[in-house]
Amino acid sequence: MQITSKLKGWMQVAAVAIGVSLVAACGGGGGDNGGNSSNGGINSLPAGPTQQPIAAGAANTVAITVDKGLKNVINIATVSVKVCAPGSTANCQVIDHVQLDTASFGLRIVSSVLNPSLTAVGGLPITTVNGSQQLAECRHFADGFTWGTVRTADVTIGQKQASGLPIQIIGDLPAAVPSTCNGVPENTVDDLRVNGILGVGVMQIDCGTNCSDTTKAPAPGNYYGCTGNTCAPTVALSTQQVTNPVPKFNGDNNGVIVQLPPVPNTGAASARGTLVFGINTQSNNSLGAAQTFLSDDAGDLISSTFNGQPAKALFDTGSNGYFFDDTTLQACGSNQPGFYCPPTAQTRPFTVKGAGSATANINMNVVSAATLVSSGSNFAFNDVAGQGIGAGVVDLGLPFFFGRYVFYGMDLRSTTGQAPFIAF
Repeated sequence: MQITSKLKGWMQVAAVAIGVSLVAACGGGGGDNGGNSSNGGINSLPAGPTQQPIAAGAANTVAITVDKGLKNVINIATVSVKVCAPGSTANCQVIDHVQLDTASFGLRIVSSVLNPSLTAVGGLPITTVNGSQQLAECRHFADGFTWGTVRTADVTIGQKQASGLPIQIIGDLPAAVPSTCNGVPENTVDDLRVNGILGVGVMQIDCGTNCSDTTKAPAPGNYYGCTGNTCAPTVALSTQQVTNPVPKFNGDNNGVIVQLPPVPNTGAASARGTLVFGINTQSNNSLGAAQTFLSDDAGDLISSTFNGQPAKALFDTGSNGYFFDDTTLQACGSNQPGFYCPPTAQTRPFTVKGAGSATANINMNVVSAATLVSSGSNFAFNDVAGQGIGAGVVDLGLPFFFGRYVFYGMDLRSTTGQAPFIAF
């Protein structure tokens, strides 16, 4: 998701990821020791949702894993994807530890994890614009940017395939980063802490008419045409932009369901859930009794309320905590910058509202981040929270998803007429 449409923090919101192996060694101090005695009232928190995921095994499912991952970062939900050269069944690679992100749109893979046969001539072809220029993208997130070429691939997730899909290969043009692509570069596995990002939010393409309108001069900051190490802003047609794979599936393509199991308020070493493709298309993806909220184009509920003030609600598996502004919550010190460490466990209510009249009240439980990670062995938490990523924005990150079925209805108004929605 582009930062101009909404702020996203995918596994490091505003550069505040918790690396458990680091903080476990550093211990408390500087305001980080709040709530370490008598478990900080964790047992008094209100009970959370208790839905259990279905087994991943059907053709329209793929497993979700939350564990220590590649870099010991908490609350990173990942899946595996298969990438093939277009039309090939031999030049393929299964890539694990790809972060599941419901607040961005399209697949992005770090170039260094790909087999040379996929990045070489005859592998994943680079999209060209303006004659012979390579198409590259600078995708801005709240905590940095990814830079790399746009290429075409056949992508399989579980047993669902999107053929000829435009994807971004991160970090394959390091010398050509334009000055207008500003912020912190996150073009390696060490930077991202994952091998890639799979954006399955409600938008079909990641920029839309802001980048495809040929009647307007291309604005810097999104797509670029590159010759050698020289890159300039360019228009990218909708067929060339990095594309959400789900609407390109043959069936089960009108949405996704994120299902994660409940975890204890003290956390769990890991959690295993299921990503289900399609809504009301199979016996395993019925919308059922879920409450539905019409969203804006990007999947946000912009008429919500927090602390008596208007707020925008983001439903983002790519954020590893709840993120909101609350001056009454004690901030952690330097060991967990940007996170909250209240002396006792807290609950903050949040009222979400869609474009219609539907509303729902959500309890966001908050436990000291220092307390939660002190064991060094748990990586799945339903009650870690941090400081906000933008005025009036409440980011319902991965803690929100534990014990819930969360539905994302794709924006299909250009074809079938379905408007985007969130349901849970």
